[in-house]
Amino acid sequence: MTRGGSALGRLWLIFRRDCAALLGGARGRGGATLPLLFFISVAMLYPFGVGPDARLLARTGAGVIWVAALLAAILPLDRLVEPDVEAGFFDQWALRGLSEEAVMLVRIVAHWLCFGVPLMLATPVAAALLSLDLTQLGRLELGLLVGTPGLAAIGVMIAALTAGLRGGAALGGLLLIPLAVPMLIFGAGSLQPGGEGGLALLAAASLVAVAIAPFAAGAAIRAARE
Repeated sequence: MTRGGSALGRLWLIFRRDCAALLGGARGRGGATLPLLFFISVAMLYPFGVGPDARLLARTGAGVIWVAALLAAILPLDRLVEPDVEAGFFDQWALRGLSEEAVMLVRIVAHWLCFGVPLMLATPVAAALLSLDLTQLGRLELGLLVGTPGLAAIGVMIAALTAGLRGGAALGGLLLIPLAVPMLIFGAGSLQPGGEGGLALLAAASLVAVAIAPFAAGAAIRAARE
């Protein structure tokens, strides 16, 4: 990264680098492919567990997709922050006048684009495997659109809190599940008849997570650096 340029220009370079890394270029470890394959695999395997009853699948399948999205959010946790902490990139960015909060906000956006958007694109395939109709698919996609930014924000926050800890990935998974359960409940509730209230609560919870996560993650990174 060059020393020149404005703060916005530097953040744009970090954003491009983060997207390339999270998609699997620089850090590998499956990139965005592993959560996507996990997401599709759950949709493929669930009918084998409960049977081929189309009504049962249609009644429960949308909730299963939300559970799969939540669990898929755990897989990239070890790649979100820890490699940059170990490499000392946050020290370099601080010397260039970039706050940890700004870098973490960029990381949240990059993580959502590389995690949430692919899951939304794969949802029609999962919906077909689970016998969901177009109305259910539309509600599910809308819920994922407003809910996955919150999942991405919680993931980045937890990754910052556990960076450098032994077994940080496993600990991060244990922390993410209870924090993300409200969004899972609201997301599944939005799929019920008259579920507009659940969708509104899901959007509110996601917005709160996105608003809080950069500051919590930035404070955690500063503590780790000190």
